[in-house]
Amino acid sequence: MKKFLFDCGTRDATASLGIFTLRVMVGLMMLIGHGIPKIQNFQAILKKGFYQPEVFPLSLMSPQVSLAMLIGAEAVASALLVLGLMTRPAAFVFGFAMVVAAFGAHVADPWFAGGPGPSKELALMYLIPAVAIILSGAGAFSLDAAIHKESKRRRW
Repeated sequence: MKKFLFDCGTRDATASLGIFTLRVMVGLMMLIGHGIPKIQNFQAILKKGFYQPEVFPLSLMSPQVSLAMLIGAEAVASALLVLGLMTRPAAFVFGFAMVVAAFGAHVADPWFAGGPGPSKELALMYLIPAVAIILSGAGAFSLDAAIHKESKRRRW
């Protein structure tokens, strides 16, 4: 279980620096730009009407629970990405929230932001680094690397 939660992936210094930059920038942008404002405006967002997913397990949640889960993905998972702690599970939760946003909340919106209204583009632009982080891991510059020390070098 420890390997599943805290495996940092590559320990190559150059690759780890790139992954570190990606994790921190994407995590901070989501945390500061979307997560914290949703925490601060929780009641106002609910009054305005929050998206309720229509897929079976998610459709059983109330709008309050749905918004709390989104805040968990946008604030908590983003903070975990910045720290590099439980990075792959956090990136999965983060990416899942972006899939629901793009293909649920913005299902009728255009793919690209060319007009006056919302689009899928922003959610997809956050999904792409989430997938990259899931595939690559946190890298050597993370708390995952400090927690899961390998005794021998991996060959892949």
